[in-house]
Amino acid sequence: MAVLVTGATGTVGRQLTAQLVAEGQVVRAMTRNPAGANPPSGAAVVGGDLTDADSLVDALAGVDAVHLIDFDATTYSALPNGADVVRRVADAGARKVTVLQGDIEKTPLVRALEASDLEWTLLAPVEFMANTLEWAESIRTEGVVRDGFAAAKSAMVHEADIAAVAAVALTTDGHAGQEYWLTGPESLNAREKVDTLAEVLGRRLRFVELSQDEIVAQWRQAGFADSDIDYFLAMRTNPSEAGYTVQETVHRVTGRAPRTFADWVRENAASFR
Repeated sequence: MAVLVTGATGTVGRQLTAQLVAEGQVVRAMTRNPAGANPPSGAAVVGGDLTDADSLVDALAGVDAVHLIDFDATTYSALPNGADVVRRVADAGARKVTVLQGDIEKTPLVRALEASDLEWTLLAPVEFMANTLEWAESIRTEGVVRDGFAAAKSAMVHEADIAAVAAVALTTDGHAGQEYWLTGPESLNAREKVDTLAEVLGRRLRFVELSQDEIVAQWRQAGFADSDIDYFLAMRTNPSEAGYTVQETVHRVTGRAPRTFADWVRENAASFR
């Protein structure tokens, strides 16, 4: 099959590209900056920008399946032109589509897919294990993790498992019209994550719990809008059950157990040393 992976330099896209190449698929890795891309060996780099549907024409030519991200990778807001993107995919003759969702609400892209004849599958990861990289600098320099909401649990998922589910949905039948909630095999709070990091890295780490006001101040300093901050607070102070409930989706779709957080730390240990 010929598969177009959009967001191919991102956390999930790079994993998906590598897995599809390893399976022997013909892969086009799409990025806004082809000159700066370094895709896995065997993938062809193509230029394109999901926020400009007209820029997708060449990248889509002749492909059988497409992996989309349903948000602007710069602003993380939902694609306003989702319907145009879906139209371009359908016009190109592709049949299968996976969508990495960035919002629990239906977006223009999802609504357009539902109204189309395409065989679409939605991927809804509760949280990336890769988000832990936000702690990397303070762990390297101080052996300390500073974060808030220490008791809040998350069933975070390895990005390679998200990619594995996408690869199956793009290359096999039986996944059309499905929304797959994706988790890892365990639900951990911040202190438990730090304990796992310490054990795998073989060093003592200290956890310092920040107050809600301190966390909000950090978010404001990072440039997040008030609406984003309200959402972040709701997720941490009154989290959805889906965010901390372990699902069997990865195992059911791929036939293998999902990777643990300890697995992820071992693979990314260099970032914390």
